[in-house]
Amino acid sequence: MSQPIKSLVEADRIVHEPARLAILALLHSIRGADFLYLQEETGLTKGNLSSHLSRLEEAGFVEIEKTFKGKIPRTICRITAAGRVAFETHCQALKGIIEGGS
Repeated sequence: MSQPIKSLVEADRIVHEPARLAILALLHSIRGADFLYLQEETGLTKGNLSSHLSRLEEAGFVEIEKTFKGKIPRTICRITAAGRVAFETHCQALKGIIEGGS
């Protein structure tokens, strides 16, 4: 098995799942995002997005801050340093496969 393929097979399953990968990709390029923005951009339901964010938070890949704007609850999500590394590592594995022609 070539190294690029092996690195993908050994990929972090938390990052590799498509919805969580999309969430990390969005958060990687911005300082933080509120729940509604992530829901709109990913097309996930509230429950599904919440579940994926919980998994990412448990893994230490995102931090979630719950606040209020007046009386309206607001959830802000940010990628952590560990989340950034996990996302970039996953992207490098994918890039290695593409460039390796395998």
